[in-house]
Amino acid sequence: MDASLLHALILGLVEGITEFLPISSTGHLILVGDLLGDNDARSGVFFVAIQTGAMLAVVWEYRARFFRIDAALWRNLAVAFLPAAVLGLLFGSMIKQALFKPVPVALAFIVGGLIILFVEKKTLEFRIQTTQSMTWLDALKVGCAQCFALIPGTSRSGATIIGGMLFGLSRPAATEFSFFLAVPTLCAAGAYDLWKNRALFSADDLGMFAVGMTVSFASAFVVIRWLIRYVATHDFRPFAWYRIAFGAAVLVTAHFGWVSWKI
Repeated sequence: MDASLLHALILGLVEGITEFLPISSTGHLILVGDLLGDNDARSGVFFVAIQTGAMLAVVWEYRARFFRIDAALWRNLAVAFLPAAVLGLLFGSMIKQALFKPVPVALAFIVGGLIILFVEKKTLEFRIQTTQSMTWLDALKVGCAQCFALIPGTSRSGATIIGGMLFGLSRPAATEFSFFLAVPTLCAAGAYDLWKNRALFSADDLGMFAVGMTVSFASAFVVIRWLIRYVATHDFRPFAWYRIAFGAAVLVTAHFGWVSWKI
């Protein structure tokens, strides 16, 4: 297999597995991409673009809701999408230049893990049991929480699920709304980045994108179905400890020079 297609397959698998778990898909793509040597501007655009495959997995899994007229759902998604969209347009380039590197990602992994552990220790009141019960204000609060995910390594899913729980959504409701919010967020981010950086790619890259998106779709679909069952009876502490351990491993290997991370 051509090296670029193999890398696309690996990165698509990483994206699909991590997108909807509170462990940061972007952070994992940056770290794995760095190990593969895919750490330039072109790779960064590819990372964002293949998230579209994961987004399509949500659309397929929840097609009954997405393809029927549900004004409240689409209103809430529009409201929740706006905060991160505005901040991303204003500061996205600066964030990429400063933070799309392994060491800042590792630090965000650890901080995010500690926050999850802190939230899981709290006794939370869940006044909203389903996404159908959400108001536009509830959606706006989750959308503001999503803004933290502009920092790579934070996790869009982690920010929206944990933020939703803090704002009164039950764990299943917060998880489901996080799935839904991925659709406008990932679609807009992928389309914007591809258009803005279209000069970096050619028709020869279509195969790479096809492989990355297809693998991302398939693996994300499996994770979505698994996570729906998982949150019914489990909390997110295992993911928090994974984040802390993974982030610490990156910092240790960087400090001792065991891995030549792009710092």
